[in-house]
Amino acid sequence: MSVFKDKTLLITGGTGSFGNAVLNRFLRTDIGEIRIFSRDEKKQDDMRHDFQARMPEVANKIKFYIGDVRNKSTLKYAMKGVDYVFHAAALKQVPSCEFFPMEAVKTNVIGTDNTLDAAIDAGVKCVICLSTDKAAYPINAMGITKAIEEKIAVAKSRLSGDTKICCTRYGNVMCSRGSVIPLWIDQIRKGNPITLTEPKMTRFIMSLEEAVDLVLFAFENGKNGDILVQKAPACTIQTQAEAVCELFGGKKEEIKVIGIRHGEKMYETLLTKEEAAKAIDMGNFYAVPADNRDLNYDKYFKEGDTKRALIEEFNSNNTRILNLEETKEKIASLQYIQNELNGIPNLV
Repeated sequence: MSVFKDKTLLITGGTGSFGNAVLNRFLRTDIGEIRIFSRDEKKQDDMRHDFQARMPEVANKIKFYIGDVRNKSTLKYAMKGVDYVFHAAALKQVPSCEFFPMEAVKTNVIGTDNTLDAAIDAGVKCVICLSTDKAAYPINAMGITKAIEEKIAVAKSRLSGDTKICCTRYGNVMCSRGSVIPLWIDQIRKGNPITLTEPKMTRFIMSLEEAVDLVLFAFENGKNGDILVQKAPACTIQTQAEAVCELFGGKKEEIKVIGIRHGEKMYETLLTKEEAAKAIDMGNFYAVPADNRDLNYDKYFKEGDTKRALIEEFNSNNTRILNLEETKEKIASLQYIQNELNGIPNLV
């Protein structure tokens, strides 16, 4: 029997790429109900019509709730009767968060606190919070607020009772809303050179399906307070751009370098050195257990961690780096890319 059989799942920020991927994965299973919680009625209406057209026999399992994670009362209403929560609502565009950091705080920090409080009060069995590699050694407002989101989740897990709380941290999700590949495809089709920031920059890459797999792995295997990451591969931005050019007929020799944007790193980290020292290897994933020490810090002046100095962080420079053919194969396997190549409209 599926653990989701006849259960109710709520997805905050559910009209985004992740929410659509979850619906495509779950809607035809024995799950009872999926609640889409978001503040954009237009995106909800588009999603409603899309799934009514594509999956009319099961589209009635989707329930739409207008609300905002910044407003706890709307969350409390939507949480009634919910078994599980995937918390995906976030401001995640690096430049916009740099210019409007308090907006990132309101959604990523206060919104997470509100979501977890509402879930615990409603007796939700499990909450998975979606985080990002930018939360490890954060240098930008988006990463800093997501790092605080993780700290809030771990802190809440200590007193969450029967509600399990875990975080998933992952790298760039290819072809998700606001990501670079759809922009490059659009530039190629308009006859313009594609633009990239810095050719030698490396980024973890994963598909939306892998993002859902990571969340499900955390749901099934994570312990309260864990942060879970996938052992994702990476590639340089130059390699990724050339792969898209080869797939869509762009001119690699005309790729235009525009320079690093506000708050961007040359490479991303999925596990810090400190986290890697205590991470549990779970095959294709790592789990970072919660630090559940108490506030009696006197004893820690006498007890150190000597092995920490010998551990490396896990970043997009020391993971497996894909070459051009491997990158092109990974990109070409995406449903979004197949649709684009075959002239099928993509909702997300």
